This record gives sequence, structure tokens and C-alpha cells, in this order.
Amino acid sequence: MGLAAVGAADVEGTVVLQRRLTKRSVTAPASAYQRGATVALGADANDDPLALERSHVVVYLEGQLESKPVTATMEQKNRRFLPDTLVVPVGSAVSFPNLDPIFHNVFSLSKPKAFDLGNYPKDHTRTVTFSKPGIVFVHCRLHPNMGAAIMVSPNQWSARADAAGRFVLPDVPPGSYTIVDWHKAAGFFRQTVQVAESRGATVRFVIPLDEGGLVKAVAQG
Repeated sequence: MGLAAVGAADVEGTVVLQRRLTKRSVTAPASAYQRGATVALGADANDDPLALERSHVVVYLEGQLESKPVTATMEQKNRRFLPDTLVVPVGSAVSFPNLDPIFHNVFSLSKPKAFDLGNYPKDHTRTVTFSKPGIVFVHCRLHPNMGAAIMVSPNQWSARADAAGRFVLPDVPPGSYTIVDWHKAAGFFRQTVQVAESRGATVRFVIPLDEGGLVKAVAQG
């Protein structure tokens, strides 16, 4: 990583989720076509449903700012994508290694990047480069329960919140920005953040679900 811009500072914050937003599949029976080794479906390690929701929130800055592409990995293990939510800057490459003793097929029909990697066995991997920002939903043709999301952010300032909802965007140049919060079930939430020279900013997103089932955002600086 190169030197930070003069006067750059961190943008940090917290995501508050009021209640569980997504329904999770607890079983995924093997299909009749599946032959060879039986692979058990993996389970989420965190038993706290709100912690799990918070860790699936992606935060990034809007705008055509500097981007530093990376190489990331999304594994296929225990008939799941791990991680099942990934954020990478535009121009990055993602490798999809198969760690199961069965075939997998990785594909997407999403507009920012449509692809089909075909069937491939254990210990093989294939890589996709994401040249446009946006959300790419990933699936396996052989295992319908498998699903994941890749947020391709428009620049290098992006992060995934941790289980407590905390996130940090380091070394943001001074200026006024729109910061975006995205959750697969809740959608997009935006607010404005000001970064002063050598002085960071703190933001807070609150994502409630009202009684009618519509998601609303309450953003506080």
C-alpha cells in the first residue's frame, strides 16, 4: 500500500440492526444426481442472529476515487460459499477454489459481471476479474442452496462490518463524501460524511424494519 494522501484520516462507524432481516436455510438435502462422497452442509459458527446480520453489511464510499485492486478468495466448502458476502474494489480478481470432494459450478447472471466457470473438482480453482462496480450474486448450478454476494465497490474505500457492526475505512482524503451501507435483505442506506484534514469522522447507521415489512434508514452523523 502506498503512502496515504496528505491530511487523510479514518472514517469509522457502527451499524445497528434492530432485528433479524433474513431467513436462513438450515437444511439442503443432496440431490438425486449427486454421486460420490457425501458432503455435510456447513453451519454458521456464530449463534447470535444479529451478529450474523451485522457481519453481512458492506460499507463503501461512492464516487470515482482511487482504486487499488486486490486478489480475494471465495471458497466452496461444505456445500457453501465462504465467505458468502465479499467486498472488493473495482478491478479486483476473485478466486473460487473447490475444497469439497465433489464437483461445483460457479456462475452469475448479474449485470455487472455475468460468468459461468463450468464444473470442476476438488483442489481446482478458477478466477474472475470484476471490472465494473455493482453487486454480483454468485450461485452453483449443481447445488441450488449455495449462494453468495460480491459487492464490487467503485474505489478502494470499502469494508465489511464485523459481528459487532463496527467498520473502518482508513486513510480517506479530506472532503465530502456519500457513504453507503448495503445489506442483501435490507438494501441501500446513504448519508453524507465530512472528512477534515487529519481529522477523521464517525458515522452510525440504524437499520430498522417497520411493522409493514418495509425497510427504512435512520442515519446519524
